[in-house]
Amino acid sequence: MRAALRLLNGIALLAWPLLVWLALTYPHWRTLLLVLAVLFVLRGWSLRKSHGALARGGLLLALVGSLLCLASLVLRQQHLLLWYPVVVNALMLLLFGTSLWRGMPLVERIARLREPQLPPRAVRYTRHVTQVWCLFFVFNGSVALMTCLRADLALWTLWNGCISYLLMGMLMGGEWLLRQRMRKQA
Repeated sequence: MRAALRLLNGIALLAWPLLVWLALTYPHWRTLLLVLAVLFVLRGWSLRKSHGALARGGLLLALVGSLLCLASLVLRQQHLLLWYPVVVNALMLLLFGTSLWRGMPLVERIARLREPQLPPRAVRYTRHVTQVWCLFFVFNGSVALMTCLRADLALWTLWNGCISYLLMGMLMGGEWLLRQRMRKQA
């Protein structure tokens, strides 16, 4: 059950821009917002006992997502839904950025899950990767904000539902290739 809920939440998060576009473009799809709110609540419920910065961030995003869905339904202000990607980028920037000054950088924590004994060179590398992700969240969040302020649903959907995912995938893939090259050299 927990795995199915996690899969359903992952699909809903990835499809968020398309689902928002449907809800805003076709009035009979607005009831979908209630389903999304319930999914966000269930996601938050499943994360309630989890620990760590990413779990707390996921819990906060679940709360924000459910509040945006419910507020959009109750207030009949569907444009509120457009702000979710801005909140996601701001929260991720906060998580990654604060990890650079407090404790271990987030990418290093993730790397240590697979490889507990990282050499000093890898520790420096993970710090740089965390900084690159911070820059990505600043850029992506700024463009997401601009698409909200322009109130152009087609542009918002294109950026938040396609281009930002492609850029994120390219960043992950490029980092993975660079890491493999560095491992061969070491």
